[in-house]
Amino acid sequence: MPATAASLAAAADLLRAGDLVAFPTETVYGLGGDATNERAVAAIFAAKGRPRFNPLIAHVADREAAARQGRMTPLAERLAARFWPGPLTLVLARQADCQVAELSGAGLAAVALRVPAHPIASYLLRRVGRPVAAPSANPSGRISPTTAQHVVDGLGRRVAMILDGGACPVGLESTVVDCTGEAPLLLRPGGVSREALEAVVGPLASAGDPKRPSAPGQLASHYAPRRPVRLNATDVAPDEALLAFGANVPSGGCARLNLSPAGDLVEAAANLFAMLRRLDAPPARAIAAMPVPNAGLGLAINDRLARAAAPAEAIPC
Repeated sequence: MPATAASLAAAADLLRAGDLVAFPTETVYGLGGDATNERAVAAIFAAKGRPRFNPLIAHVADREAAARQGRMTPLAERLAARFWPGPLTLVLARQADCQVAELSGAGLAAVALRVPAHPIASYLLRRVGRPVAAPSANPSGRISPTTAQHVVDGLGRRVAMILDGGACPVGLESTVVDCTGEAPLLLRPGGVSREALEAVVGPLASAGDPKRPSAPGQLASHYAPRRPVRLNATDVAPDEALLAFGANVPSGGCARLNLSPAGDLVEAAANLFAMLRRLDAPPARAIAAMPVPNAGLGLAINDRLARAAAPAEAIPC
């Protein structure tokens, strides 16, 4: 449904009743459910086919709402002041009276919180008045959705309502930073670059175990199209689709799309998931992805491409 005052009011009612609503954020479309309702959170896992050990992010309307759920350390306060609302998730120690269901955090003693910048998401969260768990609105492990039609294609009728707010402007999931210790840890690169974060808090260490994720997007195989992805391609086979970047593009292939002919990483990030979806189609046997600079948003783009290219592993029960 188009995002109107009436549809947003209906969406908020559905969320408060425990139903699932997909809605746009500046990063990707989220599959929203009441984060304080164990049954609603369980419904998110079921709709996505998501492993229960993979935690969810709880979205809130503002910094004050976040502080009611997680302990805002001085480090977290500095990051929130600079990057909220926006594409940054902070992992915080849970408050003693944290309302976010423990199932949402996969049993961890921390809670992942974000204040989105998208006006539709912001309005909806204020209308709901409670945290909303909202992983990407797609089947688990597949390409994240950046339009409402992507949500329809992936989840169909497993969602009570899909709010259409157009294409997501950032196009990559949020950056995740662990603020539970004395030093910040980068758990997932995303819509806020490492360089921007380090300008505020100093050097960031990276952490994360694909077998025991402490934040979303840490599984080794994730964001995957159905066709295999070949990284750092400098040529392309006749039966491959080419995901190009920049001006110097090899000839050949059965299909091609360019993330950014001008080499603009912001444009490339916004195009990544939609172009992967379009190339993941006949007659291509595989997708060849050209190199992308590993700086700025390129770090997050390369993270997504590496996980898209990783072989799918058996998911433990």
